[in-house]
Amino acid sequence: MKNDRFSPAPAQTVPDHVRATLSLGLPLIGSHVAQFGLHVTDTIMLGWYGVVPLAAGVLAASSFFVLFILGSGFAKAVMPMVANAQAQGDEVQVRRVARMGLWLSILFGVLIYPVFWWSEPILLALGQAADVSALGQDYLRIAGLGMIPALLVMVLKSYLSALERTQVVLWITVAAVPLNAAINWALIFGNWGAPELGVRGAAIATVIIQLLSLLFLCLYAGLLPGLRRYQLFIRFWRPDWGAFAAVFRLGWPMGLTGLAESGLFQASALMMGWIGTVELAAHGIALEITALTFMVHVGLSNAVTVRTGRFAGAGDHAAMRLGAKVAIGLSLAVAGLTVVLFLTLPEPLISVFLDPAEPARATILLVGTALLACAALFQLADSMQVMALGLLAGVQDTRVPMIYAAISYWLIGMPASYVLAFPLGLGAVGLWLGLVIGLACAAVSLMARFWARLPAAPAV
Repeated sequence: MKNDRFSPAPAQTVPDHVRATLSLGLPLIGSHVAQFGLHVTDTIMLGWYGVVPLAAGVLAASSFFVLFILGSGFAKAVMPMVANAQAQGDEVQVRRVARMGLWLSILFGVLIYPVFWWSEPILLALGQAADVSALGQDYLRIAGLGMIPALLVMVLKSYLSALERTQVVLWITVAAVPLNAAINWALIFGNWGAPELGVRGAAIATVIIQLLSLLFLCLYAGLLPGLRRYQLFIRFWRPDWGAFAAVFRLGWPMGLTGLAESGLFQASALMMGWIGTVELAAHGIALEITALTFMVHVGLSNAVTVRTGRFAGAGDHAAMRLGAKVAIGLSLAVAGLTVVLFLTLPEPLISVFLDPAEPARATILLVGTALLACAALFQLADSMQVMALGLLAGVQDTRVPMIYAAISYWLIGMPASYVLAFPLGLGAVGLWLGLVIGLACAAVSLMARFWARLPAAPAV
């Protein structure tokens, strides 16, 4: 069935757009921060358990994350497509798009699992230590079973966010953090009568959290009176090849774009290891700090994807233009505050991650402070590139942005990092300046792409 065309409430003034963007974006920001908290909890608890399990867990989790980012492109595609269909009052299309996003995520999870099962020889081929590779495979064989539920959760979060049901996304993710810590405490260390499983315990905890999150999101999406009319799970087994192809066409470039960016940071960690162990430790801490603040921009980017998709579906280009400017302004304001924080309080931020008795503490603080100074520039560039990607996703433009991102990250950013760090002798700071250059190129090219595609404002 097709309802009357949806018309969003008038939001033509800047305050209206600010309120609407924050109303949608703040719960998404909270959910991203909570998701980051799951990663931090795993890292801390494995660190308590032992150095080799920590190394294996971090390596395996980062490997899982890279493949998850690749597969999550289909979930990301669901968000603007559902927002666009909902703006047109097309409930059938809302269901078709979301359901085929779930199908594609299941297919990806099945196809990618052999990589997890035979991950030890892959890790060994990449030069990792034998004991770390063996434990990493133990982790990935279990955690890989969670790829399908993790991707399905991502699809449902995109679906609900596009329908502006962001509160449930927030609270389910927040509730997962202490539950994950409790299960880790039991299964990693063998507390409360549970077996001591170490790295495997952390993987089991991750899968349990993913399954429980999926269960609650399915119940919410399928049973809530306001959402039952979409009939998302009714005759779920029936294929819809037109919607399947549409989600695939929009989603695979989004997955590759995310892979290009995450791969850039994985490669930067590898090159930092060539410089030195202390520099790598400082790099890891600085990335943890910047990743946390980056969650704010990701949440705002998700919000702008939904709102841009709504305006595109309603054909309201004036509102799209003003909404984009407001969202960019909000992101720049957050980046400005972050710059001040990084430049004025670097040592207290870095010290949170260091044991006071650490022999290399002074050196790590020195290197980390320099990296956070680079991160001040990093934040401005990174916030703009992720906002540009959110805006372009809202108008369902993903293939050319994928090319722009790949060129910026791998043909400009990565070579710049190498040249500045090694031939020019700037070391860790040079490596980060190269990242800034790559992200800045992505921000400029992607922003230019969005504004060039947006219809010109009417003459006054």
